[in-house]
Amino acid sequence: MAVVAGIARLFRGAPERAPGPGGRMPLADHLRELRARVLRSVSVFVVVMIAALFFYDLLSDLVSGPYEQAVGSLGEGVESELVISGVGGPLLLQLKLSAIAAVVITSPYWLYQLWAFIMPGLHVHEKRWTRIFTAVAGPLFILGVATGYFVLPRGLQVLIDFTPVGITNLVDFDVYLSFFIRLLLVFGIAFEIPLFIVMLSLARVLTARTLADYRAWIIVGTFVFAAVATPSTDPFTMLFLALPMLALILISEGIVRLIERRRGDLEDSAWDDDEVSPLDEELAPLDEDHD
Repeated sequence: MAVVAGIARLFRGAPERAPGPGGRMPLADHLRELRARVLRSVSVFVVVMIAALFFYDLLSDLVSGPYEQAVGSLGEGVESELVISGVGGPLLLQLKLSAIAAVVITSPYWLYQLWAFIMPGLHVHEKRWTRIFTAVAGPLFILGVATGYFVLPRGLQVLIDFTPVGITNLVDFDVYLSFFIRLLLVFGIAFEIPLFIVMLSLARVLTARTLADYRAWIIVGTFVFAAVATPSTDPFTMLFLALPMLALILISEGIVRLIERRRGDLEDSAWDDDEVSPLDEELAPLDEDHD
């Protein structure tokens, strides 16, 4: 029983002393809380991964679907097929498929644990926003993954079409899975960028004025990021990543303005934050009786 109680205490991570104002705790309590949240996330991940092993055939069809769709759209002129190499290849493939499925399915939970670890350091009125963003983070990540899955066949079609006529393109399933995961993670993480913009605003690191001043560079940087991050070379995949990102960034800028307005940060001022205002040179006359 003592062992069970000790393990349960690791998952609780309760601080030895009550948190102070603003969620202040000693470093040891912060590390204890972080350990507990990591253990919870890993435990949920392992359980979901084991459950996903029973749906291996469905996951395999789901992953190979975009590839088969891309090859089918190319016609009979191009021959390409997926292969598995090595004795342990099928087992490793099954574990990888189950792991990536567990990462996506449990994303709302481990994102919540991340936010819950950060949240005690925020003010009371800011914690209301974090609860909203916690609920949005998971669906945003899944929406990004779904968008990547939707545009993947187009990117694969462009790449496979370079295969010369008369030559069969044998694609190792493990290599294709790495390509598949990388593209979907890029889309999923990219859709989280607006959430981190709002988080930086809550921490008073980023302001709406900064976003407005650098909006043109943000647009250019978004397209450059989309071009570099997407593994395929076609412009369609880049646009399907860049355009939703821009829309989400603009929405996040509006949310940042709303947050600052509620905090009273958006007061009309003739001076920038880093600009020195002039002194009032019109001094009141001294009283003649003043010594």
